[in-house]
Amino acid sequence: MTTALVVLLGVVLVAVGAWAFAGSTGHDDATVTITDENGSTLGVVQASVADSEAERYRGLSGTTSLANGSGMVFVYGAERTRAYVMRDMAYPLDIVFVGADGRITEIHHAETEEPPYRRYTGRAKWVVEVPEGWTTRHGIAAGDRVTIAYGSGGGVGS
Repeated sequence: MTTALVVLLGVVLVAVGAWAFAGSTGHDDATVTITDENGSTLGVVQASVADSEAERYRGLSGTTSLANGSGMVFVYGAERTRAYVMRDMAYPLDIVFVGADGRITEIHHAETEEPPYRRYTGRAKWVVEVPEGWTTRHGIAAGDRVTIAYGSGGGVGS
């Protein structure tokens, strides 16, 4: 191989590696706290963390249930328009899109379905999935603030 080709291959591998690990937290779990404009806590969720491409693709697909007060947080490296589907889901969800500023941008109440799947979209750096109706029961709406504390040690605000 020529030197230029070897250098190009190296650059591509670094770029692919950076893309694959974008948003990685190094944690398996997190506590997600949602507060209103006055700082009052509306709800707290113990969540699994999906911060790799494979984890984000799989999500909660194939699971049989999700306990109230639990969920999954999907972590990305930057805010952009995201789309979620209910692929291989046995139960409905609330899908909460959270912008880079930590504010909820969109909430969807998603039912189970067969293909072709509906796309639930919103601008987000983080997406939180909880049991359907959880956001309504807790009075959570677009504009509320989300804070994420990763792992059992200290926290990182979103």
